Amino acid sequence: RPRDNAPVGLASAWQAVPTSCPMKYADDYLAQYKDCQWLPLDFLEGFMRDALIAAGVPAPDAAIIGDVLIESDRRGIDSHGIGRLKPIYIDRIRDGILSPTTTIEVVRERKTTAVLDGHNGMGHVVAKRAMQMAIDKARDHGMGMVAVRNSTHYGIAGYYATMATQAGMIGMTGTNARPSIAPTFGVENMLGTNPLTIGIPTDEPFPFVIDCATSIAQRGKIEVYARAGKPMPRGWVVDEDGGTTTDAAQALIDLTRGRAALTPLGGIGDEDGGHKGYGYATVVEILSAALQDGAYLKMLNGFDENHQKIPYPLGHFFMAINVEEFIDLARFQAISGDILRQLRASRKARGQDQIFTPGEKEHIAWEIRTTRGCPVPKALQQDMETLRKWYSLPHRFPWD
Repeated sequence: RPRDNAPVGLASAWQAVPTSCPMKYADDYLAQYKDCQWLPLDFLEGFMRDALIAAGVPAPDAAIIGDVLIESDRRGIDSHGIGRLKPIYIDRIRDGILSPTTTIEVVRERKTTAVLDGHNGMGHVVAKRAMQMAIDKARDHGMGMVAVRNSTHYGIAGYYATMATQAGMIGMTGTNARPSIAPTFGVENMLGTNPLTIGIPTDEPFPFVIDCATSIAQRGKIEVYARAGKPMPRGWVVDEDGGTTTDAAQALIDLTRGRAALTPLGGIGDEDGGHKGYGYATVVEILSAALQDGAYLKMLNGFDENHQKIPYPLGHFFMAINVEEFIDLARFQAISGDILRQLRASRKARGQDQIFTPGEKEHIAWEIRTTRGCPVPKALQQDMETLRKWYSLPHRFPWD
């Protein structure tokens, strides 16, 4: 059942419907969270909203941020949900490098375009405003694009692409980030993990949404291996000598100290296509900075010349394309859906039960978590306890 406080149309795109997911996949999915405490999504959203308000975020903005974060957890994207509430948002507010109140300035606006300045406010609030502007412009003029400067981390990019699909449009967004990726044949972290995200409406119960970084893996995935004491796959990180390592704990230390960098999609060098991921990461960097005269590359490392913490003045871009300007929306959705169905029905590799299309695994997670709740590991439980203590929140946890 769609949440009462969900954005209009957004929840209906991901409402629970029967899935063709093999039972083995569902069993394996649940097994990876065997050591977690499962909590209702509404409880987690309310906790996040209350913690943000206690940290100084205005209630309407806290509701937007909470909705974006819980949408990530609901879709099974644990790296960008409540797990980021304390370390990315509230800790930065407390450090004075993220403004809890968001002032959005329209720097320039034309019929189909606009440039916004977020003044280091909450990125989710800025991003939602920007994508809605792009959608409104596309509704009136066929296409709309909005560029943003001086914003901050805005959560899952797929949230904003889905806003467009629910308006019957193709949605695109990207953002730069603190330096993490080394260019092909380089070893220095220069580019952010820079997602290039696209949402497309279909006739299926959920839209096509591709939302992923332009690196092979993100820091959060390496942290998972480090916490488990397991070696990570080769090729995720390049060291100062151009080699790679499987020691996740050491890799995290080296990444922090600038002695290692993440590798772009495709990996080290160009034989396996590393130059392609590097190229796409660079496209996102340019569109996230050059259109709006914003910060880029090392300007986003979060420290000044005295190594004191400063804001991460990120840039984003948002595009909306009105399908009805090209073709009847229902016909477009039918063709898009047929393409996806044919891909899933194609011959499978030996030992494989199913071919997935982008957005499908997130929909399966939505179905599971809508009834079961969200898994909360012990480290995250500790973060929640810390926030409750800091702000004297009234919430009681099952593990109390």
